[in-house]
Amino acid sequence: MSHPNKTSFTETLCFGAMRLVTYSVVAVSLYIFLDIIFKGFPVLSWNFLTGFPSKGGSEGGILPALLGTFILVSGTIIVALPVGMATAVYLSEYARQGRWNNLLRLSIMTLAGIPSIVYGLFGLGLFVLYFNMGQSILAGCLTLACMVLPTIIVTSEEALRAVPQNLRQASLALGATKWTTIYTNVLPYALPGMLTGSIISIGRAAGETAPILLTAVAFFLPKLPQSLFDQVMALPYHLYILSTQHPDMDKVRPLQYGTALVLLLIVFAVNSLAIYLRISIRKKFRW
Repeated sequence: MSHPNKTSFTETLCFGAMRLVTYSVVAVSLYIFLDIIFKGFPVLSWNFLTGFPSKGGSEGGILPALLGTFILVSGTIIVALPVGMATAVYLSEYARQGRWNNLLRLSIMTLAGIPSIVYGLFGLGLFVLYFNMGQSILAGCLTLACMVLPTIIVTSEEALRAVPQNLRQASLALGATKWTTIYTNVLPYALPGMLTGSIISIGRAAGETAPILLTAVAFFLPKLPQSLFDQVMALPYHLYILSTQHPDMDKVRPLQYGTALVLLLIVFAVNSLAIYLRISIRKKFRW
């Protein structure tokens, strides 16, 4: 039997180490965020947000990249959200539980951890070359949708499985059909978790460079895209070029911070939307 003082000392040491690691991560993250905010905020202006880039990206604004990012994210939502949620409902509520279903879940979780560059190569081979879409908005949206789909499925299924079985059994006992039970007794309570995980994963897609690098984007375009088969500019790729490929790094340094701040604000807005939807729906459906 261990001595109480020794146990107390070990517990205090472990909690202290975890607290130190947590505070260190928060401090580093806060430093990065504040650095981007303080150096990027002076660059923000109406002309910066609504102008076209000029002189190799060393001057001008980011309107095409900003609109391109919104287009790619919107297309990803349209494709991935309904497919991912429908797949989660099937796996959780309709699929027969067994070895095959467990293997399918394991495969989906494995896909959720694959590096984004692999999805970029997949999109290049399948959508750009095999389906002959070329580097286009459509190819980029489908590639990003494939990337976030496993995460949407996993988070949505976990939210569905967290709903108590009593709600399902009570509805079925009263003579409701399977779909009526899911629609009225399961989805309203699982929806906050489903939406939160899904929107946060799509927020991740807004900041990805590798998948769209090979499937959708160009560094400079003189006009806005006219169709789904046109190339598009995007903030992550624009920032990547400004930070690594531009010949005059010192000149474009303010534009780097301004672009990074706009991208950071977009991701923050997406995550805030997820939190707002979660709170709003939970207030409506309490259990």
